[in-house]
Amino acid sequence: MGTEETDRPAQLWFGARGDGPPFVLLHPGGTDSRALEPLAGELTGSYRVLTPEQRAHGHTPDPGGPLSYATMAGDTIAFLEREVGAPVHLLGYSDGAVVALAVALRRPDLVRDLVVAAGVHHHSGWAPGVLEDRAQVPEFMVDAYAEVSPDGREHYGQVVEKLQRMHAAEPAFTDADLAGLDVPVLVLLGDDDEVRLEHAVAMYRALPQAELAVVPHASHGVLVEKPGLCARLITDFHATDKPETFAPIRRRTDA
Repeated sequence: MGTEETDRPAQLWFGARGDGPPFVLLHPGGTDSRALEPLAGELTGSYRVLTPEQRAHGHTPDPGGPLSYATMAGDTIAFLEREVGAPVHLLGYSDGAVVALAVALRRPDLVRDLVVAAGVHHHSGWAPGVLEDRAQVPEFMVDAYAEVSPDGREHYGQVVEKLQRMHAAEPAFTDADLAGLDVPVLVLLGDDDEVRLEHAVAMYRALPQAELAVVPHASHGVLVEKPGLCARLITDFHATDKPETFAPIRRRTDA
């Protein structure tokens, strides 16, 4: 398969449910949109929830070539232009958070606001040992891949290898990159997350319109463990009538 063909945006399979403003949820790496099912169920009454699956994930076939956040962001941008055609609420979870951040940095005109859930902006943001642990893939993830992938069970090992190569050097966004993103962003993670808390705080501080939510007694599975609480935090973040806070520092208007 030639480079020209693999560079072409992939046609992403997606699910859609509910009515309301479009809210696009991007799944973690190595899995598919089913990982977002608990949160999507909480959001469906307020939004039209769309759950695309990235190339080589879920129902979307692997077109060949390496995986990168930039390539997946390009696929997602093509999806947004084709299927929505207007700015969306956007959420990414884990690797999906990096894809979502890349989309917002490249095409902020397509993003009303962004939720970075349990994700990093630089590969150094993962806690020590996390990337090494991901090399040991649990059998249930292989089984889940085999249930829906058009590429078959045996192809999953190739997907894992591609993800490992990607994770070794990506993402590598800088504070200056984040400072140029002028859309509202909610940085959300568990207090016992695979993302280093210090890294999440640094992301929050670098983004000009950021809010921060650290969910107690939650791990990297925060959206699955506490979907109701996360949904409330997200809908509150989306609110257009937020009251002024009592003693603001970051958001002072008289500075």
